[in-house]
Amino acid sequence: MRPTAPLGPVTRRRPVDDPTVRLFFFHHAGGSHLLYRGWTRLFPDDWDICLLDAPGRGNAQAIPLIDDCADLVAFFDEALAPLLNRPFAFFGHSVGARVAYALTRRLQGRARELPLWLGVSSFRAPQPDSTGPSLSRSLRSDTALRDWLTDTGGAPDRLLSDDSLWNAFAPVLRCDLGLADTWDRETPRTPLPVPLTVFGGTDDTVVPLRQLDNWPRLTADYRGLHTYSGGHFYLNDHREGLAGLITRTVLDQLGPPPRV
Repeated sequence: MRPTAPLGPVTRRRPVDDPTVRLFFFHHAGGSHLLYRGWTRLFPDDWDICLLDAPGRGNAQAIPLIDDCADLVAFFDEALAPLLNRPFAFFGHSVGARVAYALTRRLQGRARELPLWLGVSSFRAPQPDSTGPSLSRSLRSDTALRDWLTDTGGAPDRLLSDDSLWNAFAPVLRCDLGLADTWDRETPRTPLPVPLTVFGGTDDTVVPLRQLDNWPRLTADYRGLHTYSGGHFYLNDHREGLAGLITRTVLDQLGPPPRV
């Protein structure tokens, strides 16, 4: 294994040329691959851990923001296609869960290889009759958005108190919240033939646990709901436990190694 520089929307801290698994992590609204900083070391050495950035932030900062759901999924499809030549799995947190799910649907619709496993964290399941949040979150004043982020723990204090940092960050957050608040309805389809596990925080006020109830109907292989103490960003306090569960689940899908 050799370290390489991050490339566009895919950051690989510990690249593996011929991995047993490629595991892709999708971040939350207003976030970047830094949500998963330090996670790579928690997985087997022969896994290629790929941390993703949507356009307009992180290592994809030079790419213009995408404010259309279908276009964002198409962007990730093109970006990840060269890396889907090995067994792979997806994990997404918050709106990243919706991106991972929609990308899996896109791969299925194009008769492409599907992930071994899909993990969705802290985002409501898409449904035609959704009554989820309105677009109003993305249209709130700067003061209201800062207060909301303070309540959810979704941003460092420095970003919220430094006007120059906030002015650079706010358009990214508004773009992502617009996606999150409108990207909910879909025509009912056949359940995905992909194992799916749901994760959530017991004290999450952004996506309460009851909003995760509809995920089982979207897969033919539901692996259960795993809850952890904490709010919307519970995963920051449970990295080791989450990584262990993800590893065990994906290895179970791989099956035993071939006999020599």
